[in-house]
Amino acid sequence: MRKLIVTNIITLDGYYEGPGNDVMVLPFDEAFDDYNAERLRAADTLLLGRTSYEGFKTFWPPVADDPSASPVGREISRLNNAIDKVVVSDTLTPDRTAPWHNTEIVKRADAHARVAELKDAPGREILMFGSRTLWNDLLTAGLVDEIHLMIGPSFLGAGTPVFGGPSPVRLRLLESRTLPGGRLVLTRYAPA
Repeated sequence: MRKLIVTNIITLDGYYEGPGNDVMVLPFDEAFDDYNAERLRAADTLLLGRTSYEGFKTFWPPVADDPSASPVGREISRLNNAIDKVVVSDTLTPDRTAPWHNTEIVKRADAHARVAELKDAPGREILMFGSRTLWNDLLTAGLVDEIHLMIGPSFLGAGTPVFGGPSPVRLRLLESRTLPGGRLVLTRYAPA
């Protein structure tokens, strides 16, 4: 069975984005990029909500050919461009997926069943970045296998909390370590 792994960066006070949905206030660094590239190399499916998908689709495709981008940034771009994508959305249409034509659109009502099918199919990891609303729902439904949180050295005091599910979810710690460079702490959890 394939694992569904959620990967996100958060602040020390548990925010996933700042006020006004601003993700640029998060403590991104090279270790963040390196870890995301590692996760992408281990996956063959990227599962996203519509908002994260549209943000990624706008940002990542041209980075592969940008000489001013870091080598790991160009690798992440190539991996994102090549990987099969599944987007949960009731509003996205196939004509709005260019240049990422390797995208399957799943209606919200069908998300749990489709994710269960993906997990039962042969292949490598299923990876989620961002997509807080979707992964919170999948976590409470028992479909998330691991949550990887990179915790950065900042307090926002306001914004969107990383978890806003309808009910508490107990987790068990799998790993905690400082990523190279010493700014981010990676914590890996599984449902208890």
